[in-house]
Amino acid sequence: MIEVNDNFRELPVSYLFSEVGKRIAAFKKENPGKDVIRMDIGDVTRPLFPSVIKAMHAAVDDLSSASSFHGYGPEQGYAFLRDAIARNDYAERGIEGIEASDIFVSDGAKSDLGNLGDIYSPECSVAVMNPSYPVYVDDSVIDGRAGTFVNGRWDSLTYLECGESGSFMPAVPREKVDVIFLCFPNNPTGEAISRNELKKWVDYAKNNGSLIIYDSAYEAFVRQPGIVRSIYEIEGASEVAIEVRSFSKTAGFTGLRCGYTVVPKCLKGVYSNGEEVSLNSLWNRRQTTKFNGCSYVAQRGASAIYTAEGMADVKRASDYYLGNAKIIKDAFEAIGFKAFGGVNSPYVWACSPEDVDSWELFNLFLGRFGFSTTPGSGFGSAGDGFVRMTGFNSRENTEKAMSRLVEGYK
Repeated sequence: MIEVNDNFRELPVSYLFSEVGKRIAAFKKENPGKDVIRMDIGDVTRPLFPSVIKAMHAAVDDLSSASSFHGYGPEQGYAFLRDAIARNDYAERGIEGIEASDIFVSDGAKSDLGNLGDIYSPECSVAVMNPSYPVYVDDSVIDGRAGTFVNGRWDSLTYLECGESGSFMPAVPREKVDVIFLCFPNNPTGEAISRNELKKWVDYAKNNGSLIIYDSAYEAFVRQPGIVRSIYEIEGASEVAIEVRSFSKTAGFTGLRCGYTVVPKCLKGVYSNGEEVSLNSLWNRRQTTKFNGCSYVAQRGASAIYTAEGMADVKRASDYYLGNAKIIKDAFEAIGFKAFGGVNSPYVWACSPEDVDSWELFNLFLGRFGFSTTPGSGFGSAGDGFVRMTGFNSRENTEKAMSRLVEGYK
């Protein structure tokens, strides 16, 4: 038998959301016929936009004719989509210097967040927010950068603590860290970041030669002025940051799969011998070697988001999910819980006024009220005592679940 990657042995037995799914399935089996409303997983429920469907139908028609057929596409993405992204998500928002050639279309943010580890050294130190999306940590474990799991923490990772006392904002570390994962609007806390706060991180990265991997998958939900949607709103960020985005929550592409990553050409690294290299060129080489591109049909659908009709559809859908998040937040506050997020993000992060751990809360809401949550401890030690809820269910189900909660606490 072949020898395998020992790092997999260090991972938790199952991925957080898989574990939640198993426990919900077990509960349903033990309670047949009980209606369980899913408030845990960040999967959308609104159908694909009419503008997207129309574009995808036309793309399928293209594939039905020899004269308009598309086989292998460019690994970086088709020009029609990359140009639309550069123009609409950056240039027209006043962000200069992001060109179509800096943009790489993929099958989603989760893939890119893991695959980016291919282009920086195995010796790089990594910092993650605590709590944070589990993929950042698990990918670091698989790549051998996390070290050993001791007392609930990986000893080679730098944890950026994000607690209530600091409004869930991480503080820049005193020591030098090579690679920093930041996510805003944040998953799981739902909190967003101001320009002044993010500038501290750009300055830190410049001073320490660090790379920021900035996950802005939820930027379409930002509503308040002064809140960042792209890290490139901060002067000099293109010299220190890679930005990862997704159409999953923006346009309902969780099943269709399409996203993109921005690697500016001015972003540099060095080989072990000190030779300077463009990270854009490394990522391009990685993608052309290991990726055959996102499907033509999906990219045509994504390009429709940038039409006037598509942009209106994005606004309606994100408003709808934010409306659900408000219902959730209001309900938890009504029963005396502290609740955060839900304003510039579809996620609500809540904790009991009593000392109750995350899995106890999960069991309480599932068993007593018939709706699921995601235990905050699954996002890191600082998440214990919290649960995360999503606004991605239907309005009817959201109202039903929260009515059960409020009525049950009277």
